[in-house]
Amino acid sequence: MTAHRYIKRSAAAATFALLAACTTVGPDYHVPKEAVIKRPDASKPFIGAQDAPFKSEPLPADWWRLYQDKTLDALIAKAFKANTDLRMAAANLQRAHGVLEQVEEKKRPEVETGTDVAYGRISGMSLGIPEVLPDTGLYNGDIKIAYELDLFGKVKRAIEAAEADVEATQAALDLTHVVVAADTTRAYTDACSAGYQLKVAQHSVDLQQKFVALTAERVKLGRGIALDNSRARSQLEQLRAALPPLEARRRTALYRLAVLTGEIPSNFPADVAKCDTPPRVTSAIPVGDGAALLRRRPDIRQSERALAAATARIGVATADLYPSITLGASFGSIGMIPGIGDANTWHYSLGSLISWNLPSFSSARARIVQAKAVTTGALAHFDGVVLNALRETESALTVYARELDRNAALKASRDQSALASDQAAKLYRYGRTDFLTALDAERSLAVAESAVAASDAQLAADQATLFLALGGGWESSHGQGHGKQGQDQHH
Repeated sequence: MTAHRYIKRSAAAATFALLAACTTVGPDYHVPKEAVIKRPDASKPFIGAQDAPFKSEPLPADWWRLYQDKTLDALIAKAFKANTDLRMAAANLQRAHGVLEQVEEKKRPEVETGTDVAYGRISGMSLGIPEVLPDTGLYNGDIKIAYELDLFGKVKRAIEAAEADVEATQAALDLTHVVVAADTTRAYTDACSAGYQLKVAQHSVDLQQKFVALTAERVKLGRGIALDNSRARSQLEQLRAALPPLEARRRTALYRLAVLTGEIPSNFPADVAKCDTPPRVTSAIPVGDGAALLRRRPDIRQSERALAAATARIGVATADLYPSITLGASFGSIGMIPGIGDANTWHYSLGSLISWNLPSFSSARARIVQAKAVTTGALAHFDGVVLNALRETESALTVYARELDRNAALKASRDQSALASDQAAKLYRYGRTDFLTALDAERSLAVAESAVAASDAQLAADQATLFLALGGGWESSHGQGHGKQGQDQHH
């Protein structure tokens, strides 16, 4: 066996030995056993869902159709197409895909080409030739190929981290869909609720105007005094004072709605500006249970994927403790242009570009410590998001149910106030009761009507808040099932 063959076989054996030693450093990702999401109590039915206005059926993806309001359906569809936050979230997702493609390129050989053409003279001495070489055209062209052996999984872990980043960014886009759907619903209901409250307040003003006219007639006939007129007119102006804030609330809600759907604020929907009936889901609201919520909410999926990315980056940092090995080859031609293509102008090399880059161990270990700290923080954030999701949902269920109870009591009070006002007005008309009693009955009815209208508006807002807490609305934008969270969370 010649020395040349021995060296070649030894190099090949060393290469195969290195490949056989391939391993992936760093922890393999799984949802930690101690994570809050693993606790059995996190998947239980909601305490607040035991009330009558709720049912345990799954929340539909397009929950806003529960309102059975075509105007709302059209507004949300428009928001999903034109909302600026959604456009920005979609751009972030596109960027994340680009980063993933860039990282995946490290799995492939790098190819570099170069060509240099000039006019000049090659030094004869550099070639061992005593004669002076002639002036002529010179060229140099070559192709270099380099491939990094991922012996310790640095590239693999980097790709895992980038893939998790993409899935986290997808979850962020889904979360934006949830927020946009809920905000659009809230802006629409706020505009309609303000219109309803304006109608109720204007009705109270109209009734008070009639009472003012009746009082003036009684004073004119000598059955009252001027003070009665002043008191009646004072209450009329107090009722009128409630109108401007309600109009401002309706207008600002319309502005919000226009911007949410990608329009200039002044280009708000004209039909919504005329709405005076707040939309409400009158049937029992499907809320599912804790397990369904944990699978559905995009912010939970986003934080879980961020934890997966942080875990993978521990492996990236750990791989820096080991050598980086690159195999390479080069092929090209160099010489004078008149001799281009001659056999003696070609050159090549194989295997001689193996490089061992021994890292600085102290800085590498410092990066590992940093990566582990980031992972610990990501787990804490993940737990916090899960706990907050459960808290938000329980709170929204309780607030909505209790507002329903309050609304029922306010309506009962309003009905009694209406009865008392009607009775006092009849007695006052026939002189059977005094002015202050009739005035107080009118004031009580106006207050009761306003309270019911405000409670109806609050119920509409509470429903939108509940749907936001439940985290639905993103599924209909691109279909269900994303990333690895559904596989990893409970395994």
